[in-house]
Amino acid sequence: MPNIRIGFSSDFTLKDGIVGLGTTTGSGGKLDVDGVSKADYKITGVATLTSYGGFIVQKQHVNEPSTIGFGTVGLGTFEQYYETETGFTDLGGVHHGDDQYFNTLSEDLVIDDGQILNITNTDMVGVTTIGEYDPHNHSSYVCAGSLEQVSVTGHFSVPNGGTNDRQETPIEGTVRFNTDLNTLEFFNGNEWRQFTYNQGQSGRGVTGGGLDSANLTRIDYITISSTGNAKNFGDLTVARNQLGACASSTRGIFAGGQPNTDTIDYITIASEGNAIDFGNTSSTRQDAKGVSSSTRGVFGGGFTPGPTTAVNVIDYIEIATVGNALDFGDLATAGYGSASCGSPILGIFLGGNPARNQIIESITIASKGNSVDYGECDETQYSAGCSNSVRGIFFGNSPYRRSMQYLNITTNGNSIEFGDAHEAGESSACASPIRGVCMSGRSATSPNPPVNDISYVEIASLGDALDFGDLTGIVRLPASLSDSHGGLGGF
Repeated sequence: MPNIRIGFSSDFTLKDGIVGLGTTTGSGGKLDVDGVSKADYKITGVATLTSYGGFIVQKQHVNEPSTIGFGTVGLGTFEQYYETETGFTDLGGVHHGDDQYFNTLSEDLVIDDGQILNITNTDMVGVTTIGEYDPHNHSSYVCAGSLEQVSVTGHFSVPNGGTNDRQETPIEGTVRFNTDLNTLEFFNGNEWRQFTYNQGQSGRGVTGGGLDSANLTRIDYITISSTGNAKNFGDLTVARNQLGACASSTRGIFAGGQPNTDTIDYITIASEGNAIDFGNTSSTRQDAKGVSSSTRGVFGGGFTPGPTTAVNVIDYIEIATVGNALDFGDLATAGYGSASCGSPILGIFLGGNPARNQIIESITIASKGNSVDYGECDETQYSAGCSNSVRGIFFGNSPYRRSMQYLNITTNGNSIEFGDAHEAGESSACASPIRGVCMSGRSATSPNPPVNDISYVEIASLGDALDFGDLTGIVRLPASLSDSHGGLGGF
């Protein structure tokens, strides 16, 4: 028998001249196959070989066509007919005896467009006139423990379900579609994280309202990924400052404000135009701070004037609808002048007046209930908060300090100080997965006048804030939002 056989037609090609049929080679005596090996294992050109048993293929290719067939089960006079897919490549499935075993050198399984690969676990039982017959399980497997990559040239559906349907003990790298959050997510070995939620996102930041010599209706917008001056977007329905804001990937919400109002407005972020009435907050108050997931907006805290009285109210809305806000729960400590940020799971409220200045609290956005303790911050009033889904950033601090802080949203703990902001409190902020942007506020230079500055930081790297551009006018105490913030998922 020759040591080397060439001429296996198009089924495979040799890599580096290594064959190893009955010989000792560098690949351990096994045929090292370059490219893709066919999954049907039909050999042409060598009549003496009937299979590729024992060879290590670089890739394996699923290309068996799928057809609809019919089967019959039953004993005696009772028969049950069922329709089933037949002819597809099956890994430990229902086609007794023809299951495929995949083991590849490149750990890559390639699936042709339109072909079916069955990798589900199936419980089978026959139902007959004498009861259940032959109950058994078909456990599927991808390969002999080594497959790490699947290439699909057409459509591939990952497992899906709500947050409560997640596996109790997932494997690191598990991917699924979360139907509660409407986004893909993966398990990183410690927790579930969301991929960037792209539907409708343009990376647009929007800021509205505020105070100059008078209350403003003005709304401006920027493109967060670039730098440059803001452009006019439209107007709020009511001129006000100290309002709250939140957003989904398509709709922005502005709520409450001074003068004392319960007005909620909404805008379509991707277009420009005036705000439209949405409904009313559950109580009339000023300076409630907003957080949101892709579906729900939540506003916490604030105050009522004359004399100023801090409140602990938390209320919520469903962003895609219109209507009045509903009761969510209570903050543990009443306050105003807080900053906020969030992930798809948690909403964070940091600092504030009169007794909140070192308090950080969190809520679970998808459920209702009171806030819980999260950690502590530097003494903080009228800072501007924003985040991606992992890290929260807080710009400035009254009275007129340029300090900045950050925290890791997914792990409870204290905030950490870093860098210097351009502005010194009474500003607002918004974010993309990459960049946090601070809008306006007060100058750190006495007598601390309002400014029209826009500045930014790269969230992952921290550092001092950098100049971004200017708003269309001078303003302090506005509210800002974006269509790509951390509450929508992603990094």
